[in-house]
Amino acid sequence: MSEDWKRSGTDSEDRREMIENPEISELATEAPAHPDPRTVFMGGLFAVAVLGICYFASEIVLPIIFAAVLKLLLQPLMRLLLRVHIPRVLAALVVILLLLSIFVALGTVLSGPASHWAAKLPEGIPRLQERLGFLKAPIDDFQRFLKQAEGMFRGPETAAIVAAAPGTTLSETLITGTRTFAGGFFTTILLLFFLLVGGDTFLRRLVEVLPRFHDKRQAVEISQRIEHDVSAYLITITIMNALVGVATTIIMFLCGMGDPVLWGAVAFLLNYIPILGPFCGVVIFALAGLLALDPLWLALLPAGLYLVVHLIEGETVTPMLLARHFTLNPVLVILSVIVWYWMWGVMGAILAVPILAIAKIVCDRIKPLASFGHFLEG
Repeated sequence: MSEDWKRSGTDSEDRREMIENPEISELATEAPAHPDPRTVFMGGLFAVAVLGICYFASEIVLPIIFAAVLKLLLQPLMRLLLRVHIPRVLAALVVILLLLSIFVALGTVLSGPASHWAAKLPEGIPRLQERLGFLKAPIDDFQRFLKQAEGMFRGPETAAIVAAAPGTTLSETLITGTRTFAGGFFTTILLLFFLLVGGDTFLRRLVEVLPRFHDKRQAVEISQRIEHDVSAYLITITIMNALVGVATTIIMFLCGMGDPVLWGAVAFLLNYIPILGPFCGVVIFALAGLLALDPLWLALLPAGLYLVVHLIEGETVTPMLLARHFTLNPVLVILSVIVWYWMWGVMGAILAVPILAIAKIVCDRIKPLASFGHFLEG
């Protein structure tokens, strides 16, 4: 009896506070029910375990995740081929060959200009140093400060050990990176082929083993929503990135930059990485302009125009197109990009938003996790 009295008293105090603070009342009515602390604890342990597996088994987990995301991107094309009565195995083979043809064509077209700029870079470093001479004094001061701070927190013995530690050469790094990329790429293509051939086999088997009809329907709904929303996201950003690449190519051509197609391809690829990619693009285009163009205002014009294109696309057009499918908290998006980049490098940064979107879709449709889905919402 006393517990009921205390609960009713607490509820009346909450109602009075909500009436006195209408903004709190509005937020409270929009939020889902409070999660069970045990669910939060177990969910946190599960998330830590998954992240640990993704980090330590990245060589096998990353190709699997990347193949699954590519399947979502290519699923509309696969269904189109199946509608015209092409056998599933042959349709999957056509999709794989088309994907490989795109990669080969891009590599063939861009390898020449990229090699030209790579050979030109060592000769242009003195020019860059001359044009960026006004930054030399602040950079020297900052380096001096870092050395002083390093001397305060590191003893002489530790500094000697670090100085004596052998480092890998650039050629060894490139060889190792190329071997790792080739192995991961082959694994991804192989998994993608069998995922396209398998179709909905895993979903059918999952529905068969689930005990209740409610669970079966929920599994199908989650699968369909993931496929629809993530496919729409990937197709939308691919189209928008292609438009950004075309616009960047035109800008570079009008500004007099050599090899404008190369810079359009760079803009296209960087735009897959939210926030950090376009920022790196501005830096790259500024350095390229300083290396190739005169006077100074013209050298900085390509980077400025690219920034304008990104602001129009990234802050206006793309969010408006994607708002119908899902919205994500921008703070969590940048945190996700940073975490997955730390774990998987550039590929992790590209996969960060699809992974976050899938997590939100799953949380929104599983009642104990609804609060987490609300937290992820933008």
